[in-house]
Amino acid sequence: MSPRTRPPFRADHVGSLLRPADLLAARDDHAKGRIDGRRLAEVEDAAIRDAVAMQRQAGLRTATDGEFRRTSWHMDFIYRLGGISPADEQIKVRFRNESGDLEFSTAALRVHDRVRLDETIFADHFRFLRDAAGDGATPKLTIPSPNMVHYRGGPAAIDPEVYPDIEEFWSDLAAAYAEQVRRIAALGCRYLQLDDTSLAYLNDPKQRAMIAERGDDPDHLHLRYIRQINAALAGRPADLAVTTHMCRGNFRSSWTAEGGYDFVAEALFSELDVDGFFLEYDDPRSGGFEPLRFVPPGKTVVLGLVTTKRGELESKDELKRRIDEAARFVPLEQICLSPQCGFSSTVEGNVLTADQQFAKLRLIAETAEEVWG
Repeated sequence: MSPRTRPPFRADHVGSLLRPADLLAARDDHAKGRIDGRRLAEVEDAAIRDAVAMQRQAGLRTATDGEFRRTSWHMDFIYRLGGISPADEQIKVRFRNESGDLEFSTAALRVHDRVRLDETIFADHFRFLRDAAGDGATPKLTIPSPNMVHYRGGPAAIDPEVYPDIEEFWSDLAAAYAEQVRRIAALGCRYLQLDDTSLAYLNDPKQRAMIAERGDDPDHLHLRYIRQINAALAGRPADLAVTTHMCRGNFRSSWTAEGGYDFVAEALFSELDVDGFFLEYDDPRSGGFEPLRFVPPGKTVVLGLVTTKRGELESKDELKRRIDEAARFVPLEQICLSPQCGFSSTVEGNVLTADQQFAKLRLIAETAEEVWG
């Protein structure tokens, strides 16, 4: 089977990595005023260099910065968009795991002005990663999809005096993202990932009920979101590979939504203008592989068969069996392998060790080599 020269790669990963203890200590020291921003950046730089080396040692062709400079996978980006700011009220999200429930609270967002791009967001993050990756590794930048600006608060988060016509909000949001994509590509980015919970959450009937209660259209919102991503990517350079990762929640080894991809699959796989789909498939709550029958030729599915929620290592034979099962619905040539999500979507991280994280990444690389060569 021919090797992949364009991302996503046969062995890949979502992006975030467990924060090292010295980085967490430095963040705490900075928050308490014991060290300045320059010293924190020095610790971040060293940690990212080590993370890039770890990914190479694991056998990956992708390099991310582990999102080490962020507190969360999405809000660090969204709050830097012009016209958007934290709101006074808190959003409470209930997560679940095998032991029970836990609650995550964070500031809501408010669209208080016209949405715009005031700066190239994460430009400095990408420049450092690009230089640290060097030859032999493709640096990947991960950012939240434009849908996350809307899904988090819905219509209530958008000031009606700023946007009396909601279509103007969607237009401004798409324009801001399109400019971000253009600028990041100009810095040399050739692998961009749009992280998205909305398109996975909408498969869950409970989430669709919540959408209906707040006044949105739960039966068609995914179609709007697909159009928004496509508008954001319109005009991107031909050599910029773009993937999306669809997550059902990832906070301290817990999740929010459940359900297979059936509700969104046909429109998602056939209409979303990306090169690859990172999909959660680490346990039964993710559903079966049947929705993959809608994946058209030329698109790649990255099967998230290795969980980041637990440290126990998966069986290589079981991974191969599940890849074979998925290949009943989409050709093996269009399949890659990854963890189901990041290891640390927020700074707290999931419940496993750095050694277990490395073992999982190494397992993915070894399995991919044996399956695809």
